[in-house]
Amino acid sequence: MPPPDHPVRSALLALLRERDSVTSTQAAQALGFSSGLCSFHLRQLARYGYVEEADATDGRARPWRLTRPSLEPDLGALARELEDEGYQRWLRHKDEAPTEWSIDDAFSSVIFLEPAELAEVGAQIRTVLARYATRPVSPDARPVAAVARLFPLLPVEQEAPWPSES
Repeated sequence: MPPPDHPVRSALLALLRERDSVTSTQAAQALGFSSGLCSFHLRQLARYGYVEEADATDGRARPWRLTRPSLEPDLGALARELEDEGYQRWLRHKDEAPTEWSIDDAFSSVIFLEPAELAEVGAQIRTVLARYATRPVSPDARPVAAVARLFPLLPVEQEAPWPSES
């Protein structure tokens, strides 16, 4: 199904996983796109069965919701591409940001962990991020990329990166 393989559609699906429903105007405000662009991509997602129109609270608003609330498309590769693209865009425009938003906190570290510790650190990071992903969004909030990658570092020039167990 092609629709999730698009940055705007992926962002819309992620937003709808956080909220019960959104209009294209609400999506545009939350994601920083135009309402027309959000409307177009919401219709495309509906065409492929990812979203449907929700009951409108007034005659004019056209809210959308996920067709299946547990919908979790596999967006791993796309998410990594968006992270890199979004970070490069941020670096190009960081100097234009208002002072209070000119903050970023990009860091990396090599740490030594056992397999159980690797899982524990990942769970702790997910727990911290979940607190912010599930709370109501304030009017002053903006989308912020939170990227964490935990993986074993493999030797660059070693034929078999994992020692064989004898």
